[in-house]
Parts: sequence; C-alpha cells; structure tokens
Amino acid sequence: MRRRTQRRLGAFVLVPLLALVAACGGDDPSAGSSAGDTHNDSDVSFASDMIAHHAQAIEMAEMAPSQAQDPGVVDLANQISDAQQPEIDTMSSWLEAWGEPVPDTGMGSMSGMDHGEMAEMMTPEDMQRLTDASGKEFDRLWLEMMMEHHKGAIDMSETELQDGENADAKELAQTIIDSQEAEISTMQEMLSGSGG
Repeated sequence: MRRRTQRRLGAFVLVPLLALVAACGGDDPSAGSSAGDTHNDSDVSFASDMIAHHAQAIEMAEMAPSQAQDPGVVDLANQISDAQQPEIDTMSSWLEAWGEPVPDTGMGSMSGMDHGEMAEMMTPEDMQRLTDASGKEFDRLWLEMMMEHHKGAIDMSETELQDGENADAKELAQTIIDSQEAEISTMQEMLSGSGG
C-alpha cells in the first residue's frame, strides 16, 4: 500500500514537471522573437516602405559631410544615419522572419527610383538639386527636404500605430515619431538661425 502511494505521489510530481519542460523548449515556431508572431499587411507595408524611406534619408545624410557649410547640418546628418541604419536592419529581419521580400537599399537602387508617390519621399529631381547644391544653399535645401522627409516618416508611423498588429513594429513606429519630431524641431531652429 505504501508503494502505491509513493507511485501516485511520484506521478503527481512528474507529470506537471514534464509538462513544464515541454513548454520551455521544443520546436514551437512561435517561440522566436515577437516579430515572427502576430503581424498583418499593415506591418509588412510599414517595414517595407520605411526601409526604402530610411535608405533615402541615409543617402541624403551622406551628402552632408562634403557639401554642407554648417557643421550642425553634418552632425545632424550623422545622427540620422546612425539612428536609421539599425532600424533598417531590424525591419529587414522582420520581413525575413515573415517570409516577405526585403527591399534593396543599395544606393544605386534608391536614387534611380521615383519615390514621389510614397509619403514625402524626394523625387529624382529633388535628389539631383540636392546633389548639385553646396554651402549655404545645400544647408537650406537639405534642412527643408529632410523636414518634409521626416513628416512622411511620421505619417507612415502613425498609420502603423493605427492599423498594425505587431507589437515590435508599433513600438518602432512610436520611436520614429518621437525621434523625428525632435529632429524636425532642431531643423526648424537651424533654418531660423541661418536666416533661411
């Protein structure tokens, strides 16, 4: 009788323990990052479009060291590149996890595309004007264009907050809104200070 009680007690301990071990490991595909969990078409559009949008901002930022007169423009351009490249990498990994194509962000692929229809993307003509400018003219054009570009990113992020499902994508959208609103304020001050 004592053995039977010990077996039952052992079974009561062993079964929940095995269930706990099974829940902690295994081949459950949903056990990965939350980017692979719930997502919808809005999340995919947000990531894909924002990758292209950020790539163009980085292309614009890379012009500043050789063309800007104001060191503040160069500093801000570096800040934008440093913030947006890791975001591109993150969104690219989401798209891969979701089985979606990742946009080509090579500079050759970005400058030849007509982005005028995407939220506040610069057209090839805009990009050429910026490429041809230097000194104070570049500073003014760059600040004006980057403010418009940032407003587009904010609009895209607000749409993601409203329509997206993925928690990580929505968190990034809020981060983009917060950082780019702050950068717009900085750019407005810089334009006012330069007499532009």
